Amino acid sequence: MERIRCFIAVDVDDPSLLSKLCDVQDAINKLGCNVKLVEKENIHVTLRFLGEIPQSLVDEVAKALGKLSGKPFDMRLKGLGAFPSPGRPRVVWVGVADGSQQLIDLYRQVEFSLRPLGFRPEREAFTPHITLARVKSPRALNSLTKLLAEMADADFGLQHVESVKLKRSILTPKGSIYSDLYVKQLG
Repeated sequence: MERIRCFIAVDVDDPSLLSKLCDVQDAINKLGCNVKLVEKENIHVTLRFLGEIPQSLVDEVAKALGKLSGKPFDMRLKGLGAFPSPGRPRVVWVGVADGSQQLIDLYRQVEFSLRPLGFRPEREAFTPHITLARVKSPRALNSLTKLLAEMADADFGLQHVESVKLKRSILTPKGSIYSDLYVKQLG
């Protein structure tokens, strides 16, 4: 049986916002850090990573997402940070200020709707964020730590959120290729 690598997300597709995020990625790249940048077309907020699931479960997940409730909202992307910490960055992210509560509400609904399908609850607390880069090695980390401090309060702007998507992820040597399997319109 075919298995499909999937996740549930809110896309970031506002052109001016993406342009600002790409400028940050360029700044990170210029530091000489050993990082893997997220492709512009793949920038999103992950609500839930599902992993490799059987094709038969994809339809069930889509049905569960169809029951999500919530109205469209704006999310303000603000602040550059890193997991596990700016001093030991492994993942560089942009935070969500306004709209984070709506994302948390959607996350909780997703978690609740997936449980009957056999998905175990996430171990980590959900923190709305957008991954911009993954750090591969400690090369030039001091420069990166400095940039994180300088941009800790940077305001990148608003993304209007109208949908939640079940997305397919195909891993290739050049990076991940995402496609929409199901789109739940909010409102």
